[in-house]
Amino acid sequence: MKTRHTLFLRRTYGERGTNGQISYQGQHICYTIELPDRNNVRRLSCIPEGCYRLEKRVYPKNGEQIGIPHVLRREAILIHAANNAMTELMGCIAPVTSLTGQGTGTGSRAALAELKALVYALWDMGDEVYLRIVSDSVIPDA
Repeated sequence: MKTRHTLFLRRTYGERGTNGQISYQGQHICYTIELPDRNNVRRLSCIPEGCYRLEKRVYPKNGEQIGIPHVLRREAILIHAANNAMTELMGCIAPVTSLTGQGTGTGSRAALAELKALVYALWDMGDEVYLRIVSDSVIPDA
């Protein structure tokens, strides 16, 4: 029987972007950046809160990626490198090493490598990996 592992993404929402932090078994893995919450509008919004099963996806352009299938009214949602949600994301989630503002961060490739190492190790054991997205609080306007 497959073991189910759950990563937690705790989010804060802002006008210019959504910031978060991914943890696994109480340990910080990375921060995240996403587009602002715009009611799940395709290509313009972060995905809704909930629990999603992560799957390995292979794309001709980007190679192997962590995919988030089964997002209501959305497709091709990935976890991939980006340091600015507004200019580099269209609804996906980007891990970052540090947050620099609403929807912005640094060190995305390094953070993605760390996240992938964890998720792929769990997949290699034949286990399932889920991402539970929950709200932390609302970021006040700056």
